[in-house]
Amino acid sequence: MAKYIRRAAFLSAFLFLALLVNAARVQVFQAGTYDDNPANRRTAIARWSKPRGDIVVGDRAVTGSRDTGEQLRHERTYRDGPLYAHVTGFASQLYGSSLLEDAEDGVLAGTDPMLSLLPVWNDVTRSRTPGGRVVTTIDPAAQRAAFDGLKNRRGAVAALEPATGRVLALVSTPSYDPGELSGNGPAVAQAWARLNGDPAKPMLNRAIRQTYPPGSTFKVVTAAAALDSGVITDLDAPTGSPDPFTLPGTRTSLSNEAEGCEDASLRRAFEWSCNTVFAKLGADVGLSRMTTTARNFGFNDRRLRIPFAVAPSSFDTTMDSAQLALSSIGQYNTRATPLQMAMVTAAVANGGSVMAPHLVERTTTSIGATLKARGPQTRRLAMNPATAAELRELMTGVVKEGTGANAAIPGATVGGKTGTAQHGIGNSGTPYAWFISWARADDAIDPAVAVAVVVEDANADRSDISGGGDAAPIARAVMEAVLKTAATERPGKWAGRGHR
Repeated sequence: MAKYIRRAAFLSAFLFLALLVNAARVQVFQAGTYDDNPANRRTAIARWSKPRGDIVVGDRAVTGSRDTGEQLRHERTYRDGPLYAHVTGFASQLYGSSLLEDAEDGVLAGTDPMLSLLPVWNDVTRSRTPGGRVVTTIDPAAQRAAFDGLKNRRGAVAALEPATGRVLALVSTPSYDPGELSGNGPAVAQAWARLNGDPAKPMLNRAIRQTYPPGSTFKVVTAAAALDSGVITDLDAPTGSPDPFTLPGTRTSLSNEAEGCEDASLRRAFEWSCNTVFAKLGADVGLSRMTTTARNFGFNDRRLRIPFAVAPSSFDTTMDSAQLALSSIGQYNTRATPLQMAMVTAAVANGGSVMAPHLVERTTTSIGATLKARGPQTRRLAMNPATAAELRELMTGVVKEGTGANAAIPGATVGGKTGTAQHGIGNSGTPYAWFISWARADDAIDPAVAVAVVVEDANADRSDISGGGDAAPIARAVMEAVLKTAATERPGKWAGRGHR
């Protein structure tokens, strides 16, 4: 009898051990498989069981949560949703998340280990720490100025603080309300289908995910290459540029819309955007030096994140001389995001240094304790400081004497560059109106803001769309908003339009 009892005990122990091994296999080694199984709703239920942390602009939360009383209990809400849609992105119970909602999901959802004193205990108990807060660098007045300036036209605005790389405005239009995608009912699915099927692409973040031919705004890069390489040593000396200019190795002639471009100085050519001068300069500088300068400004960089990914801007590295000449005036294969062109003008304003753009100032716990703060980081030196000083002089001349007069702000020094990019066979493609600029209050030491604006208008006549006419007033409104915000730190100083 004792023998059978021992056998039964051994068998029971073996079965118990096998049960433990199987439980470990299921709960530990295969946990990820079960967690990711679409039939498992526990993860989604846990994710939405508590309110999501907030995204903050200025001193105000622009997101919130609504208790639905349903199984997926807390639904995301948005204040001024269309205004901030291309900053916040969406957090949907059906379609996941995007932009800041996605890049900072760990903090907002409360799953970031930094939020909990005992993260291992949370894993064991399946409890969830309250979501933290993401404090952005956005200036609400600048964001509003950009959004209202674009209205319902297709386009984008990116504005940076040159000395730090803080993103002050990031707007793409037409926009959408991310709150339409928050829940899980039929209305959400209908909104998703409608937004994705809209030919105007309201969910496309044109400021960071769409690249455009930069047109004449790219002449800032070409001028920097010409000055740094010594091809130009005097801003006012004749450049020996013919009008029209025959592209090297071809019979194709390039002409200008402005007059007085033949043998024009760099200053004159920059102020009136002479294509012939800059095409010749690009060819004279050469592919290697042009490629290096473009890369130093940030072109061909596939690693840029702010913290979500930015589409790389491109400058072709395998061109012949004719293609290089066209690329040097922002045509051929040259493409740029509005954020990239804001980085170009910010580098000019910041003495040649390209600061890493960033959208998140800091992350905090739900009660405001800082988890992580972001400070200024230099990415690279785009040009010599002396070259940056000369480019500031040239860009100031564009606003004072040239095509950028619509960006002038009383009581401030403004530098700018216009651009109208026409493309396609016979220039049949959508024309893009560009304006890039920076501004410094007369009582301040450093420029406070650098802006890039692009406006699409498929229905406009070619004579009706221009960087100076369409985009410069938007840039001016954004710069004025930032200057007024900065003036609060200097009471009684810069007062905006009309102040002298």
